[in-house]
Amino acid sequence: MKDTPIEDPSEEKKVTFEDLGFNYDLLDALDSMGFIYATPVQAAAVPHILDGKDVMAIAQTGTGKTAAFLLPILNLLMDEEYEGKTSCVIVSPTRELAIQIDRQAEALGYFTGVSSVAVYGGGEGASFDQQKKALTTGADIIAATPGRLLSHISMGYVDFSKVKYFILDEADRMMDMGFHKDIMDISKQMPKIKQTLMFSATMPPNIRKLSAELLNEPEMINIAISKPSENILQAAYSVYDHQKDKLITELLKGKKSYNKIIVFSSTKKAVSSIVRALGKGGLVAKGISSELDQKEREKVLKEFTNGTTPIIVATDILSRGIDIKDINLVINYDVPPDPEDYIHRIGRTARANATGVGITFISESDQVRFSRIEKLLGEPVHKSPLPPQVGKGPEYNPIKNKDSYRKPKSSKKGKSNYKKR
Repeated sequence: MKDTPIEDPSEEKKVTFEDLGFNYDLLDALDSMGFIYATPVQAAAVPHILDGKDVMAIAQTGTGKTAAFLLPILNLLMDEEYEGKTSCVIVSPTRELAIQIDRQAEALGYFTGVSSVAVYGGGEGASFDQQKKALTTGADIIAATPGRLLSHISMGYVDFSKVKYFILDEADRMMDMGFHKDIMDISKQMPKIKQTLMFSATMPPNIRKLSAELLNEPEMINIAISKPSENILQAAYSVYDHQKDKLITELLKGKKSYNKIIVFSSTKKAVSSIVRALGKGGLVAKGISSELDQKEREKVLKEFTNGTTPIIVATDILSRGIDIKDINLVINYDVPPDPEDYIHRIGRTARANATGVGITFISESDQVRFSRIEKLLGEPVHKSPLPPQVGKGPEYNPIKNKDSYRKPKSSKKGKSNYKKR
């Protein structure tokens, strides 16, 4: 696996999309959207993809990963004769991300004539029939979740014999969710000779194993995980678990000027409980997790995006890949299971040079986990005193509380609880 060194480009070194040699129709689409300069991961990945090489790219959320693989694929498809069958399959962990990839493909491909379809579970029978039709007639690009795609494949009408490009987005998240076997089964439906691209936020051992199984002499692109934006004001509260609902209600009562707030919970079971607690406190909030069907999830996201619902409570399905602008505040109701997840979560705010706030609730059993986040950050996060109404919380002392540390639960090997995604 060959490494591509990445430098932080200065103003003089910035790469334009025109520099990358894209087709003029694609450049017109980019120009109409106001995109001029490529991000570091785009500048590094695009030339290798256009050269037909397999790529393993490590870069965190918000670095432009989706465009890093979509743009060169669109460019390549424009230069190929359409054969009436699917040419590119993109697999992602959640339906939200599959939908977002499909929409971005439509936007970027507006002037190209390249077609795309999102394939995901949770919808009505009509949506399944629409997906079947697209898979049967051969849309150029299929953006899919593993479980639903395999459901279609099992019916016998999916023909991936002409697939030239196989892309895995948020590969580490898919592995965490137990999709290794599904990914391999999908790959077996395609020709052995194809270009495979893998994009991931982290590079744990299971991703190295997957890349060795799927990629052929890949170019390795590694954009080091960056620290949170300096425009994010970070703070934390040391609390007992039973104080969290009272604390979040008190904090959000004083944030009436904030019209977009995300509360992250590490479990979908807690989402409904948090929403109820906020409702009792007179706050308007809705939850989103894999428990909701697709129409309900899209409705909640739309209401949050347009400001109708100011507070959304979510699991980590929103921490990666979902682009929602103007988020004022992110609250970690639970400490994220991995330090990188903390970066992804609070990175939802303070985008495009805006300012934002990231707050974390630290229970006694999560103090060791939070200390690892502080180690990644390279500095401690300010611990704010609890409001008087909430009462006194535990002392923040990770060394003293290491015996109560809860290890994050791992998925059972080869099994998945997310087939309906």
